[in-house]
Amino acid sequence: MSQVVGRDDLLLVTLDTLRFDVAVELAEAGRLPNLAAHLPGGLWEERHAPGSFTYASHQAMFAGFLPTPAAPGPHPRLFAARFEGSESTADRTYVFDAPDLVSGLADAGYRTVCIGGVGFFNKRGALGSVLPGMFQESHWEPEFGVASPTSFEAQVARAERVVAELPAGQRLFLFVNVPSLHQPNWFHLPGATREAGDSRATHAAALEYVDRHIGRLFAAASSRRRCFTIVCSDHGTAYGDDGWTGHRLGHESVWTVPYAHFFLEPGAH
Repeated sequence: MSQVVGRDDLLLVTLDTLRFDVAVELAEAGRLPNLAAHLPGGLWEERHAPGSFTYASHQAMFAGFLPTPAAPGPHPRLFAARFEGSESTADRTYVFDAPDLVSGLADAGYRTVCIGGVGFFNKRGALGSVLPGMFQESHWEPEFGVASPTSFEAQVARAERVVAELPAGQRLFLFVNVPSLHQPNWFHLPGATREAGDSRATHAAALEYVDRHIGRLFAAASSRRRCFTIVCSDHGTAYGDDGWTGHRLGHESVWTVPYAHFFLEPGAH
């Protein structure tokens, strides 16, 4: 990573609230053709989330603490703030002298852009301004939010505009928080109703919706040069698992998340 930063563009996509088991099932069943084409070996990696809800998890990720491999460590990190005694900082880690990764990449010459999704990115109040406020440029509008059935399409269109307007030599760190998996998601499954509410099946349908459009995002992000890409969930959510519902709780359905990183080569989509 110490060689990637400064050379390639960077894309971080958080599929907000996506469960690991649903992501794996859909990939194995061939229901995620666009995502699976880029997953190493066509498979998601099992990891543990750094937080049990959006705000906590993103604060950790923006400090360099991406989801941790679900196996005994230590696990060298891709990014880390300079910190004496860090056991997860290795020779290949990109080390930044800033309080967060976003600022560290800006210091390295990157244009940092946030395209928000869930409420913690909506800039409608002080709390919803903290995470997007880390970026030089941030975007949110109701069409990007959790209540929009076409949220991801609208986000992708904005990402395409952002990339098109950048000078050719300007390196880019693009972050997209995808809200489609978060409740409400019932409207992504044909025949589902608001009264019946969200379920594991509607959650899966939302992921299929994202997969249908993510190729455009990948194409935009890699349209100028090679792009190192991370796609992961920030936390999962429970749909009645062992009696639990929702997240911001300590159930396996919340803490276990899918993760992948890979290079997108320019013109390969």
